[in-house]
Amino acid sequence: MDIEKIIEGLHPLEHKFLNAFKGADALSDEEVMAKTGLDEARLDMVVGWLSVKGVLTVSETGKNEIVSLTDIGKKYAAAKIPEFRIVNDLKEGKKFTIKDLQQRSDMEPTEISSAIGALKEAGIISIIEGGYLSLIKDDTAEFDRLQEIIEWLEKAGEIDLKSPLLPPLEKGGMGGIKDVIALHHRKRGKAKGIFRIQEKAIRRFSLTEEGRKLLKALSEKAAPSEEISQLTPAMLKDGSWKEKAFRKYNISLRPPRRDTGRKHPYREFLDFTKYKLVSMGFEEMRGPLVEAEFWNNDALYMPQFHPARDIHDGYFLKEPHHAKKINEPYLKNVKAVHQNGGKAKSRGWRYVFSEERARQLVLRSQGTSVSARRLAAKPNIPGKYFSIARCFRYEQVDATHATDFFQIEGIVLGEGINFRTLLGLLKLFAHEVAGAEISKFLPAYFPFTEPSVELHVKHPKLGWMELGGAGLFRPEVTIPLGVDVPVIAWGLGLDRMAMVALGLHDIRDLFSGDLDLIRTLKIEY
Repeated sequence: MDIEKIIEGLHPLEHKFLNAFKGADALSDEEVMAKTGLDEARLDMVVGWLSVKGVLTVSETGKNEIVSLTDIGKKYAAAKIPEFRIVNDLKEGKKFTIKDLQQRSDMEPTEISSAIGALKEAGIISIIEGGYLSLIKDDTAEFDRLQEIIEWLEKAGEIDLKSPLLPPLEKGGMGGIKDVIALHHRKRGKAKGIFRIQEKAIRRFSLTEEGRKLLKALSEKAAPSEEISQLTPAMLKDGSWKEKAFRKYNISLRPPRRDTGRKHPYREFLDFTKYKLVSMGFEEMRGPLVEAEFWNNDALYMPQFHPARDIHDGYFLKEPHHAKKINEPYLKNVKAVHQNGGKAKSRGWRYVFSEERARQLVLRSQGTSVSARRLAAKPNIPGKYFSIARCFRYEQVDATHATDFFQIEGIVLGEGINFRTLLGLLKLFAHEVAGAEISKFLPAYFPFTEPSVELHVKHPKLGWMELGGAGLFRPEVTIPLGVDVPVIAWGLGLDRMAMVALGLHDIRDLFSGDLDLIRTLKIEY
């Protein structure tokens, strides 16, 4: 190592950093920043430079948990949490129902439902005749603690939960703060949560043997004069460059970090899922987003009086509102099986089938409609098919529900196919695609499969979560569509599978605009 050459190329910030080690064998981030006045960004830059030169060793001794307020937390710091706002309005004698609250612009529906639930559980309010809210007791002690922590953190900016030097709050000190933060960190029903927790590595710096030699050589030299890194037109004009010392270039240093483009993590997961299924020999099938009720429901042996087909559970098109026609002989066959069993040798649903209702247009509510179309298009026997289908349902948005979502839909048909085959495939999907460690099956009912099953997986934070349903297609589904061999089918929530695979606690984060989150997300298996 040429000590003199290295000294010539040292940046003034590197001088500061190295001088901090006089009389010290090792220093932490905080100790270095205290001695040098460097901020985190400049400290990271200097550490990178000196590491490349081989004079500095960096080791991790643990991780800090840094807590800060999310955007919704900052809103609560200024306007109070919804529980306080609701109670204060009741104390002022205002009369309102939950529906009235939902018309307010200062609270989201999910915030309102969560606040009402918390207040009822605490015995502070009740719902009386007419759906009005009634104040039972004016005791908001358990919410005082949360509001105090929010307001204190808003002033502090951020805190380290592992620090022994946390300043006390006015009410009850810092005891239990971790429990409060954990409860409201991306809490279900609280959009994005109130608190954000980020892990930060605790680093320890020490000089290598060459670094000690360099520090000794620096100590024996005079303090460096001001160095110039750029020659400006003004210096050339007035000739002042002749009296300046110019910093030498070091082309061995790492270049600045660049945040290059990449696929969105959710897009990567969808591509990964498709790759997995194609590699297993499945063929992709596709279908339209706008479907006739015939393919979305009737062909799947769902009666036209089924409650899931109500306008409150699906999205119906206003214009055009009906398909021009349904291909034959499928309309005739499906109509017959609904009314009297047709060629399926069953009793059917015993009602008058409406062809006009069958032509009504809806946004696809289940990916199984794609499977129905595939069965009617003379599929290969034996055959394996899948679809990544976007579906639309009227849902209350929360941590595990969305109004539009992807389903991984699939069918396998052939003479030797049975229910045991289906269970094996579902277990494979849970562990290989979703990356779940624990899964289980529960009995279920669907109009178009018998027997039927639900697949559940255990999410590390949210607990047991249903991924979707599956089963063996009934003859009332397959025979009218021209298929007379066993067919197993499944429709799993791909968004929920992505939550497990990407380590997310809220389904809405799949579509987050938070660049830091998007850059760091990756499939966790």
